[in-house]
Amino acid sequence: MSTGLPIPQESHIVKMLGIIEHWDGKGSCHADNTGHYLTLMLFKAGLDATVLFLCWRRLHTSFLSMCGLSIAMADVVMAWSLTTVWFLGSQQSPVSVCFLLAHASATYAALPLPMMCLGLLDYISEDNNNNCIGNQSPCCKSLRNMVFTLLVWVLAVVYSFGSVTPDLLEIEYSGGAKALVCEVQESTLAVYFVLGLFIAVTSTLLPYWSRIPRWMKEANRLSDQREEPQENQKSDLLFNSIMYTETESGEDSFLVETVQQRPPLFLSLTLGFASIWMPYLIISVVCQLLGFGVPAYIIVNLLWLESTNSLLVGAVFWVKSNRLGPYCRLPDDVCLWRVYWHLSRGTHQQKLPIAVFNPSEGKRNTLLYV
Repeated sequence: MSTGLPIPQESHIVKMLGIIEHWDGKGSCHADNTGHYLTLMLFKAGLDATVLFLCWRRLHTSFLSMCGLSIAMADVVMAWSLTTVWFLGSQQSPVSVCFLLAHASATYAALPLPMMCLGLLDYISEDNNNNCIGNQSPCCKSLRNMVFTLLVWVLAVVYSFGSVTPDLLEIEYSGGAKALVCEVQESTLAVYFVLGLFIAVTSTLLPYWSRIPRWMKEANRLSDQREEPQENQKSDLLFNSIMYTETESGEDSFLVETVQQRPPLFLSLTLGFASIWMPYLIISVVCQLLGFGVPAYIIVNLLWLESTNSLLVGAVFWVKSNRLGPYCRLPDDVCLWRVYWHLSRGTHQQKLPIAVFNPSEGKRNTLLYV
């Protein structure tokens, strides 16, 4: 759909040539690619719907969650606009396909940096009880996130109108075939972010590749034993008590075996991130290595945003867990950060008071120290 040819006079912005129409040298075979672009946007809208369904319960909990909802809405508007142009035709449509693609690519290319910066600021201020930002009510936080999200989109749209000239260009191939093409932008930041993240995760985990299967098995076991008490007590502290009891009783020797070889915290959290997002990173990097030109309105999607969100949440969790342990207040995330914290630090080493109900003593509670 795009040639991936850079524009030399704007070397700081990577541009590609999206083919809108093409025909052979004699003009007898003509093809319009508007339907292909529409199919691509419909596929992206379907992907958005899937991600939103999986993350529906935390859509309004953070700034990046609000950004994800806005990207999904923008994709629907983009798909609806392409559908209108496709049905009306280039002669009757008020805007051209090139106008939509050029402005959409420039707008999406301007989104990643402000979204990442504001998202990180949102998470850093979340647990700061002495900060007026951290003390805002849920309603005020949602309103604040909406305002910031709208501001980011307005600035991105203004940037697109100031940097894009949506004019069709006619090019001729060596065989005599001709094509009408449109300049579209690539999100350089999103591309390099994914590539750098893949290299960082791979280089961190590769020296420990022989131990990763055992760590993953242990993490899965910790996750399974954490889910059962949460269904009844909704408590991570009870999870600690149960894990300690099982370890001391010798029912599972695998935990005891791996105590001496626990991964450090940063490595454990990296493993938790990679267990979820490594397939997405691999596919994205392979597409880049094969030279597939991906415009900004495609690569800036909810999968990219959710992986970025997981990275920011994991980084903030890593910093704050040194002070607050695994119970620092962060939005729900797809990665099981608390489970991988226990994988690194262990559960039997904590001396925390756990309140457990003893049926034989009526309504009295007994404090167990673990």
